[in-house]
Amino acid sequence: MQASARDGAYRTTVARSEEMARSGKGAGKQSQLRIIGGQWRGRKLTFTPAEGLRPTSDRVRETLFNWLAPYIHGARCADLFAGSGVLGLEALSRGASHCDFVDTSGVALAQIGNHLATLGATAVGRCHPSSALQFLQATSEPYDLVFIDPPFSGQLVDATCTVLAAKKLLLPGALAYVETAASEPPPMAPPGWSLHRDKTTGGVAYRLFLVD
Repeated sequence: MQASARDGAYRTTVARSEEMARSGKGAGKQSQLRIIGGQWRGRKLTFTPAEGLRPTSDRVRETLFNWLAPYIHGARCADLFAGSGVLGLEALSRGASHCDFVDTSGVALAQIGNHLATLGATAVGRCHPSSALQFLQATSEPYDLVFIDPPFSGQLVDATCTVLAAKKLLLPGALAYVETAASEPPPMAPPGWSLHRDKTTGGVAYRLFLVD
């Protein structure tokens, strides 16, 4: 998820506690994320925790990528609030053909770039210093799969989905993954988007939408 003061990183006590529990360390110290499947299974990559940076947990990723298993091979992806980059990196590990990593944080993108270099994946991953909405407004190539995991309570999900639908950046059969706080209202799915799978785990609600 994107670490962005400009877009409004979530600041609730629950969210901060979840972040600290995941990293086990304070901001400024090195922590690790683990790729849990595919060609890089078990690889551990270091990153610097920061306020608003909330890597999707192993448990949620395991469920998500089980859902995506029939669709992931060869998919063109975008990790729109990339943060640690763990969703896009997991997708590439499992056979996605390309992933655009979008974030307003130069530090986060530099770390993702280092991860791509470490994994020998610079040809299939590209980093974009931009907000998700600015990036989507500027692009025209459609995606097979997008990850929408913005700062909680930032009210960015509906706006992102609206731009994706208005610009037809997800063609029929494409998928959109949306992660929010369980306490937040469900996202407003654009016309033609149907809820394919959903689950709530540990205060996080995550949903997979299929574009008809």
